[in-house]
This record gives sequence, structure tokens and C-alpha cells, in this order.
Amino acid sequence: MKIATVAFYGCTLGLLAMGLRELLSGFEENRCSMTYMFEYPEYRRVHLPQRVAQRYPGYGLYLYGEGLYAQETRGLKLSGAPVLFLPGNAGSYKQARSLGSVALRKAEAMDNKLHLNVFTVDFNEELVALYGGSLYRQTHFLHECIKAILRLYRKQAQPPRSVVLVGHSMGGVVARALFTLPRFSPQLVSLILTQASPHSAPVLPLDTQLLEFYSAVKGRWYSGATDVHNVTVLSVGGGYRDYQVRSGLTALPCPAGDPNKLSLVATAVPRTWVSTDHLSIVWCKELVLATVRAFFDLIDPDTRQFTDDPVLRMTVLRHHFVRHPVRLLGVQEDTHIRFSGPADAWTEVNTLRLAYSSPKEPRVKYFLFALSSRRKAYSHFYCRSSNLEVTSWLYGCTRMEGSMCVQGVDLSWETELLPAYKAITVKLSDLSSISHLVIGASNLSGKQFSVECEWLILESRTVTVPVPHVLSFGLTVSDVTLSSSGLFHNIQLQHFHQVYQAFRITIVGQCKAAKDRLPSVYRLTVPWFREDSFSTASLPSVTEIAAMLHTSRPGNTSSALLQLHTAPNCQYKIFVRTSFPKVLGQVLRFCGSTLPVYTAVGLLLALEGQLKALVRTGHPVKMSEAVGGVALPIKVELPVYLLHLLLRLSWFQEGWTALWLPPVDGLPLSSLDAGGGDSEPSDWPAPEEEWTRLLSLVLCVLGVTVAFWGSTLLQLFLRMLSLVLAPLHRPSASRDGGTLHPWLQLLLIPSLGLLGWATCGALALTAAFLLHLYRVLRLQMSKRTLENVLNLAPQQQNGEKEKDSGDAVGQSCSKECNGAPLLSESALQEVTDDLQLHLSLSALLTVPLMLNAPSLLHWARSLRYSVRLDPDPCWPFALPLLTATTLLVNCNTLILRRSKLLALSSHILLPLCIAMVTFSMLHLYRVTHFLCVPLALLALAWRL
Repeated sequence: MKIATVAFYGCTLGLLAMGLRELLSGFEENRCSMTYMFEYPEYRRVHLPQRVAQRYPGYGLYLYGEGLYAQETRGLKLSGAPVLFLPGNAGSYKQARSLGSVALRKAEAMDNKLHLNVFTVDFNEELVALYGGSLYRQTHFLHECIKAILRLYRKQAQPPRSVVLVGHSMGGVVARALFTLPRFSPQLVSLILTQASPHSAPVLPLDTQLLEFYSAVKGRWYSGATDVHNVTVLSVGGGYRDYQVRSGLTALPCPAGDPNKLSLVATAVPRTWVSTDHLSIVWCKELVLATVRAFFDLIDPDTRQFTDDPVLRMTVLRHHFVRHPVRLLGVQEDTHIRFSGPADAWTEVNTLRLAYSSPKEPRVKYFLFALSSRRKAYSHFYCRSSNLEVTSWLYGCTRMEGSMCVQGVDLSWETELLPAYKAITVKLSDLSSISHLVIGASNLSGKQFSVECEWLILESRTVTVPVPHVLSFGLTVSDVTLSSSGLFHNIQLQHFHQVYQAFRITIVGQCKAAKDRLPSVYRLTVPWFREDSFSTASLPSVTEIAAMLHTSRPGNTSSALLQLHTAPNCQYKIFVRTSFPKVLGQVLRFCGSTLPVYTAVGLLLALEGQLKALVRTGHPVKMSEAVGGVALPIKVELPVYLLHLLLRLSWFQEGWTALWLPPVDGLPLSSLDAGGGDSEPSDWPAPEEEWTRLLSLVLCVLGVTVAFWGSTLLQLFLRMLSLVLAPLHRPSASRDGGTLHPWLQLLLIPSLGLLGWATCGALALTAAFLLHLYRVLRLQMSKRTLENVLNLAPQQQNGEKEKDSGDAVGQSCSKECNGAPLLSESALQEVTDDLQLHLSLSALLTVPLMLNAPSLLHWARSLRYSVRLDPDPCWPFALPLLTATTLLVNCNTLILRRSKLLALSSHILLPLCIAMVTFSMLHLYRVTHFLCVPLALLALAWRL
């Protein structure tokens, strides 16, 4: 192996490791508070009808309880509002304990005037994110659970008519799939809350059932029917800590303008402001509290059940999850407010900014800001307060008497809660009927607080900064200095709107005078998706912000925006650099699912190099050299790029459609790019930019890197395993070690096929792979035996020089006359040739084995309920694959190089690689289909 090849793949492996490190750990520490149970949790099983229990033996329905409440609900006599928790991929029904426990504590704090009954479903911890065969089964069982829950309340005077669903991960997708069932009544579910659920597309599209399920759900919710339009759905993504389900996939794929659908990221939720991983989103106390508060606000106090008003439902959810006005929901806004107090409590502010700190003693205080002299000069009024307990603090004065305001309107509904304080910004053009603004700064309780306000021109406080190019590697810096004495600034990050971009923003804050100031709050906001992130800093400080996106800009909206809530009379310097490690992390976050495709491409190109060398010289090149020689993926990427260019032409699209060819797959760069199922024929790729093809090239190199080092590890593993198994076998120098008798092959092929049909196709495929792996191990042992014999053989003393014989390496002096293999260098060469070819085949066979491993795991975990996996996504293609694998066990290069199909097999591999890249990016299961073709051709070439 050349040193340059190893160095190149070592560097690319380092880049891959750098990207993986950023993907898995390149984020803030977990700042979620743990949710603890005050009493021992209990799960009381709800008995379902016998037909349901027999049809779904591995599933169950439970009611969560603790302590006294668990004892009171022993007979399942319930009076609360029903909530049903749905676990996700490999999730446990016991994950409902955080939601249930917090709901119990909330009900106790309200003297049990209102309370929730939290149910949870046991889906047997199935791997539904990787195996789609159980998704419809879970959906039908969920329907039965909802009907069983509502039957528990039938004796009430006002029984509930619907159940609120809380779905984690794939549980949220199953909840939305209820509406695809033909006998499901939409009135049974009016509110769905999902946590880290991949609504837009599956994380790994490993089988057709998974994509068909997504396509059916997406089509139903895109239909615009009234029954789904009136259902309120809230989807919460975990943020960058969740590397299993990126938050872009949690965006709800619904018609534009649907008022009852809401998607956001946990970092943007008021009073939460943290990123959660895929599991902690269930127990994160900050998020669970927001969920429980919203549920209790959604309960009608008269019926003690969830409201049927969709407008009220969305109002409550926006109150708790989008913009918290720092006041209780349901408090009616007073149209007219009358002020009282002594005249000396009123102070008119004539300066441009107010900075007030309350004294320790109680005091009634109001500040007046005249609008008449400020309307034309300024556009907005900004104010913020820290530790101010009152919820109404900004008013518009409608009637003045002397220097006092006697009547006004409350403007505090525009207040927004930030991590360090609450702030409000009002637009002066909307206050035409108001003469003065009033700040209520009374501290009747004696608690100290501070208030800062100012007039501002929002346009003058907005600075546009072009972000550096993504390939600047951090060498180029875009910077801006803010020396204004204002409290609020906007930094428009120009050209920051693609998910492959990643920046490191450094904010240096310095002040001339040292005094107590409110912390600075930095907010990175995106206009097209609620994925805001917050950072706080006390001055002086140096704060670094990782600026990345969960979704690409869908249209011509503005770029990302950095909002700075700054301290007065301080200077801020902002530096924007490209973070190359985070760029790699973004590439793997969005396109890491395509690496198996490019890995299979690298292994196929390596096999192509071996077969062409076998045709040309009679010997295949070493596997390491074959894989190392495919570092130029341009021969695959260039045809794919040309195909994308041609698909922009209408006549080529028409011809493509006439040939019944499926649409090409693009890179899953955003939730909009990765469709929820098979694309329609009209979904042609949009015009691509240069970076898209560059990104494909980078992914191809990374995939070949995985193929290179994966094959190297496979060789090392087989060498070590052969050493372990060597004492169990007699020393042999034959190239036929590990082969199967022809009659045994004829018996094994139908036997393995029957095994796959009766149990699981992946199981039969694994058995065939192990047969081939045993053949490789025996070849490895034979090679070691021949090398040892040649090292121990006496050297010839006659001084004759050995002659070259073309494809034979040389001749030895030890021969056998009984037809057995010659213990010579030529025999060693033959065994080595067979070993190198079979090593490539073993590496290639590991790809479909790994892609079908989830169905095998699902079958093994469900074996106590059913021997046969139904449906089996692997079975239709397991038969040709295991047939070819079984036949290739006996393959050797001596017979193969004489085959007339060998040249055809070697020339068809490159078109297969191109087709694989074209059609398998969003359909990973197609990789197995494509790999069946070269393996079947190679098996035919050896037999014919």
C-alpha cells in the first residue's frame, strides 16, 4: 500500500472524525433539570377487549399513578382529563412518568379542582424508526386504546369526547397516522403534542413500508380536509443536542397558512431556552412544566375536560411555547385603566433614555414619556425590567390632567420574556390615539428592581454584516463595532440562510465605568422557523455563539438575524468566522444518511478494479490497493451532475417520465428536501448551485474513506479470527478450503430460501454471509500455511535462476504427484488471488447486511410472539442475494478469468454506481437492490 494513499485516507478519516465529534458532542452541556418523582411510580394495566389482546399480544395500555392517587384509581374510576403518552423508537411506556408526576403535583397545588389522567402505551420497545412494518400495527392499536380510554368515562355526567396525545419520537408520527385509518373518527383526537418527532421524513429510509407510511400520512395531512385542519398539532424539536432526529425533520409538513399547526425548537420556548437530546426532551423539567401548564390552561373549568375551541387551543400553546407575555392566561385586557396616586409619584422623562433602580422602601412611582415630540424623530419605544413583579407595567395614556395621567390602556400584552429580564418594544405608528407612554415602577412589596427604557430608530440600530464564505476555513473575519449607548441592536447576517453554513460568532463586551448592569442577552433568530437560541453574558465578557441553522431558507426571506440586548455606554465588537469543524458537523447532520450509498459505491469501484485487473493480467489487485485507487469520485459525480443538468430541460423530463423512471434523489439538506415518501413524478430537482455538487463530492470522498478503513479493519479482523480458529483445522495448502460440495449448494439455496420465508429474510442473508465468511477464513489459513512452508523450504543450491512465466510468480522445488495443490509460489499466488477477491466480496456483502440488520433485530425481539416477520422488507430481495452469495462461496479466480461474462461484469459496475447515487440518496433500501445485480452477474460468470 502506498504511503501517499494511506496519508490521504488518514487525513480524510481525521476530517470525518472531526465532523462526528462536532455532531455528537460539539454543543452545550445538558442544562435541563431532572424531573423527580416524589412517590414511587405505578403503572396500572388497563384491560382491553379479548380480541384486541389476542391480536396485539406484545402491546399494552397503562394508567400512571403515584401514592394516594394510584390507590384511588385502582378501580379505574376516573374523573380527570385524559392524556395518552406514546413512546417512540425503542421507547418504554415508563417514559410517561415525568409528565404524569408533574401533572399530579400541579393538580395538588390546585386542590385537585382540575387534574389529568395520564395513560401510556407499551409498544414492546419496537425499532419503528428503522423498521416500518410495525407502524400501521401500532396505529391500529392506538385507535383501540383511545376507544378503551373513553369507555372508562362513559358513566360520567359530562364524559370527555376526545383524548390528548403526547408522542415522543416516532410516537408523534403514529399519532398523526391515526387520521389515515378508514374507520377512525377525527373527533376522538383534537390536540397532538409531539416531542422530537421526525414528521417531514424518516431519519433512515431503510425499507419501503417506512416510506409508504410517511407518504400516506403526508398525503392525508396535505389534503386540506376539515377533520385534519381543525386538529391542533404542536411539534417541538430538541435542538442541536438531539443528533438522532435533527430539528429540521420535526417541522410539520402541512399546507401553508394552516393556523392550527405549530413547529418550533426547544431553545425558543419561553422559560425553557435549552437544547435537549433525544431522550431528555421527555424528562426535561423546563419543557415538561411548559407542557403541563398548557394542558391545565386548556381545560374548561365547567366541564373539567379539554376545550373544543381550536382558536383557544392555539392561543394557549402560543402563550406557553412561542411568546410569553409574563402574565396569566385568561386575564382580560382592560380597555380603560384609571390611575391613582399622589402628584409627586409622577415624573415626566424628557431625556432619550431612562435608567431607574427602585429603593428598598415601598414607593408608588410612574414615569411619563410624551409622544408628541417623538413621533417623527423615532420609530419605536423599547423598555426592559428586571425583577419587576407586576404583570402590567407599560400603559398608553388617553387622558391627562395636569402632569398626571388619569386614564389609559394596558400595553403590557406585548411584553416578551427573555432569559435575564422581560422586554417590550412598541411601534409608535400604532399609538395614534395615545398622548403619553406610562411606565409603572411601583414597588409596593419593597422588592428592588430596575427599569431601562429608550427611544430608538430601528433602522439606524440595524447593521448588515456579510458572513464569510463557507470555504474560508476561519481565515476570513467579518467584524463590526457597536459604540452606541443604546439598549438594543440588530445585526443582519447577510447571506446566512443555508444549513451547510456554520459560524463562530464572538461578542466582546467592554464598559468604561465599572458598575452593576443588567446582563446582555444575545438572540439568534431565524425568520422562517422558530429555532431561536439565546445567550446571556455579564460585562465585561467574551461570548462565543455557534451559529447554525436547522432548516434552509424556503424562499426569498431575509437572512438570519442576531439581536443584541446591550448595556448602555458600553462597546461591543462582533467577529464572525466560519467554523470548519461545525461545517463538517452540519454536513454529517443533514447528509450523513447518504454515507452508506457512497461506501457501497467505493466498494463497487474497488471490485471493478479487481475484475478489470483479472481480465487484463489474470490476477486481481490487492483489496487495499483496489479501494485506495478509487479516490477520484469524479467518474461517478460528473455523470450525475450532467444528469441533473439535463433534467432541467422539459423535453428530457418528458422522456424520463415516458420511460417510467423514478425521480432522482437529491441531498437531504433540509426538511423540505427530504420528502416523506416516494416523490411524485413531477417533483424534479430544482436548479442546483455549485456548493451542492461540491458537497456531493465531499460526501463521496468520505464514503470512500469509510470503505477504505472499513475494509482494512475487516482484513485485520479476519486475520485475527483465522489465528483463533486455526487450531480447530488441520493445516491445508489447498485453495478449495471452505468450499461447498455442489450437491450441498443445491440443498442450501432452497433451505436458506425456506428459512427466510418462514422466519426473516435478513436471517437467511446472515447465514449465507457466514458461509462466505468461513470461506474467506479458510483461504486466510491456507495462505498462512503456504507462507510458512515456503519460509521453511531449503533453498536450491544449483544456482539456476528461475524463469518468469507471465502470470506465475515462480516455481519451487517441492512437488506432489497425487494431484494435490503444489506447495509452491504459484500455489501461494493462486490462494492470494482468491483471498483478495473474496475479501472484496465480503466487504461488499456487509453493506446489505447492515442495512437489513434492523429487521433482523426486530424479528429477534418479537420472536416470542411470532416466528415469522410480517411484513418482511428484506425477503423479496434476500432470495437472489443469498443465492448469489452461496454460489460465490466456491468461486475462484482460475475459473472466473476464463468466463465470457467477466468483461461484462466489470464494465457494468460503474453504471450501477451512477444509478445508485442517482436513486438511493433518499431511499437507502435501494442499495440492496443495486448490489444484487453485480453479485448475481459475478455468480453467473463463475458458473458459465
